[in-house]
Amino acid sequence: MSDLSDMSKLFRLDGKVALVTGSRGLGLHAATAFLKAGASKVILAARKAEGPQGLDQAVKRLNELPGVQGSAVGISANVATLDGIESLLKQIGEIVDRLDILVANAGTTWGGPFEPTPDWSSQKILDLNVRGVFNLVRLAVPLLEKSGSRSDPSRIVIVSSVAGTNVTHTGDHGTIMYSASKAAAHHLARNFAVELGPRNITSNAVAPGFFPTRLANGLIQELGGQEALERENPRLRLGVPDDIGGVMVFLCSRAGSYVNGEDIAVDGGARWKQGTNHKL
Repeated sequence: MSDLSDMSKLFRLDGKVALVTGSRGLGLHAATAFLKAGASKVILAARKAEGPQGLDQAVKRLNELPGVQGSAVGISANVATLDGIESLLKQIGEIVDRLDILVANAGTTWGGPFEPTPDWSSQKILDLNVRGVFNLVRLAVPLLEKSGSRSDPSRIVIVSSVAGTNVTHTGDHGTIMYSASKAAAHHLARNFAVELGPRNITSNAVAPGFFPTRLANGLIQELGGQEALERENPRLRLGVPDDIGGVMVFLCSRAGSYVNGEDIAVDGGARWKQGTNHKL
């Protein structure tokens, strides 16, 4: 008989403390899933606090979730800068004494024709999607080390994109530097896995395809709209909150404790059809 431990707790996050950067879209889905899986505290970090898409309303929605015992806290911070990251971690240290989970989700993009690409767009993308992730992880290691053990490591999850492994958008809607930044995110996860694995911290990347979010909606419309993209997806739909929430809970629960250095695509298999569709 297989010597499996208690399966009822395999995908639970009871008592865990998580940091998620970015308070909209996929970040909000991940934070919601963590609280529903039993996390005691989720810290959301985003640059913009006010407004219908701001940090404050996201925290309010999380704290109104029915049937959860944990709570959410918001910290306004710019994780594209070293000063912003240092300030964020200082404030986190005043709230909690450890981190079990770090989700580097905040990201940015820019799209357009290749040759006229403004240099500021490349700097903006690399500062947040690559340098920001690197600096956030290296400075958060002391908090992550306090939680990790051999049997239950702390977790780093970098939200990347299938654009990090495929050539997805060129021409008038090109996202070449964004794609390069997401390829770098994949490799950061692999390097962190080797660097930090012996310190009881695992690192993986999650690579979503199209989810209707503020970041993706503009490109979705440029490519023909949601219904058109759904027809081209092998699952005949785009991503929904449960899709990202499920893989996040898997990686951060006991079920994912031996997964390290991987990038998991969450796109319904659409990346395998891109060579057959000139729009993608």
